[in-house]
Amino acid sequence: MRSSRQRHGLGAANETAPSLASNVTDHCDQPLTANRLTQEVTRGVARLFDAMGFASLPEVPLANGRRLDLLALGEGGALWAVEIKTSIADFRGDRKWPDYLEFCERLYFAVPLDFPQDILPMEQGLIVADAYDARILRNPGDRKLPAARRKALTLRFARLAAKRLLYGQPGYGQAG
Repeated sequence: MRSSRQRHGLGAANETAPSLASNVTDHCDQPLTANRLTQEVTRGVARLFDAMGFASLPEVPLANGRRLDLLALGEGGALWAVEIKTSIADFRGDRKWPDYLEFCERLYFAVPLDFPQDILPMEQGLIVADAYDARILRNPGDRKLPAARRKALTLRFARLAAKRLLYGQPGYGQAG
């Protein structure tokens, strides 16, 4: 029988590696908290983007006062945003995602493997992920960013990454 990771097309078959589909408890046999699940999905997406040649940063503050869950910068300057959703209540209770559209060329929703994907907007991208891997199931259409916004966002990305490197932490909660 195929593993959950194989059925969902995530990574190589490795039955010893835990995944969200088969291991929904942490090392103490406690249920995953929403925050931990978000961190695991974020990690999986960041690993996917790294393999695609993108650098990514979590928790990126934007000029409109919003904060992206993940922003990825491609080698050619592409800017992709990711909104992490871990539950139906999380998705239905948070309708800020349209505010991110003016700050990226692509917007993806990233969700755990067992998330009901049919409730997500079809015009946006879709990624399924666990802590070890991720897979793009649907690409959104590209939007063109104005040159001034692209430059400002790229500089924000660079400055935020440098600050996080300087202070030796991944950067949750730091202003850009």
